[in-house]
Amino acid sequence: MPVATQGTVKGVTPAQLKEIGAQIVLANAYHLSLRPGSALLRELGGLHRFMGWEGPILTDSGGYQIFSLCALCDVTDDGVAFRSHLDGSRIFLKPEDVIRLQVDLGVDVMMVLDVCAPGKAERGEVARAAGRTVEWARRSRCIEVAPGQLMFAIVQGGRFTDLRAEQVHELVVLDFPGYAVGGLSVGEERAITMEVAQETAAGLPSERPRYLMGVGLPEDLLRFVGMGYDLFDCVLPTRNGRNGMLFTSAGRLNIRLAHYARDPGPADPECACYTCRTFSRAYLRHLAVSNEMLGAQLASLHNLYFYQQLMRDTRKHIACGNFATWARERCTRLSEGEPA
Repeated sequence: MPVATQGTVKGVTPAQLKEIGAQIVLANAYHLSLRPGSALLRELGGLHRFMGWEGPILTDSGGYQIFSLCALCDVTDDGVAFRSHLDGSRIFLKPEDVIRLQVDLGVDVMMVLDVCAPGKAERGEVARAAGRTVEWARRSRCIEVAPGQLMFAIVQGGRFTDLRAEQVHELVVLDFPGYAVGGLSVGEERAITMEVAQETAAGLPSERPRYLMGVGLPEDLLRFVGMGYDLFDCVLPTRNGRNGMLFTSAGRLNIRLAHYARDPGPADPECACYTCRTFSRAYLRHLAVSNEMLGAQLASLHNLYFYQQLMRDTRKHIACGNFATWARERCTRLSEGEPA
């Protein structure tokens, strides 16, 4: 899912997203509730109409902001008190409030409010966060959603696989339409990320969507697909694009490097995106080092296309029955490339 936190994928229009094959985007209910505000979005016909996107929208609940904006919030069993990072105003959100907010936004998939502990937090802190996450999921499940809207639970538990297993058991009993795994890639070692992701996926029902939140590099997505995950989001395609880092079939490419100044070739000869069909590496480097807005847009568009194409190829090879072999070879190539 391309990330549209504020109701926009940075530098890319909805028409371009549709053209590259994006099927669903991710926005953030917490940020949108602050600006422009849920009342205005309701008045103007909901988030789809407001941002001009006709496809499905998934909204994160604000649980990650409990982690990323921890200095501005206070968590209790009842909910979370935020001090707005925009104007300092006080906001108290119960898990029920967050679901009602997402219902009002008219989104297709909504996430329950969860508590994400830091990657290296002690077991006691992680256990408290996980316990609140399950209790809030229970309370959220009681809120009625509109026809066609889906509510996903989120599995927390940090780096402790036994806490994750307990979460999975308690949440599966609540019979959510889909399950997300959160609280990974937040400071823990990479080996722990992979181990916890694999063990948690194995415990979730395979007939329901399994969503790994906030990841990752292209080669890692293939590894996570191999574990059984179906859905991902990450800011890397657009964030890296804005900084001159392109993902290609031969690994990562830092377009700012001087040796691309006279390179007439496309960023990725194997890519069919508008950027690669139209512009040279030399031109993309010129835009990047000149800090031209178009450079960030073209690089972001390429990276988003690259991710979408990788997912299309993944589905094709799963259907053909040779995903494991193909993914191993693809991961080797994708892990190559230049340093930033």
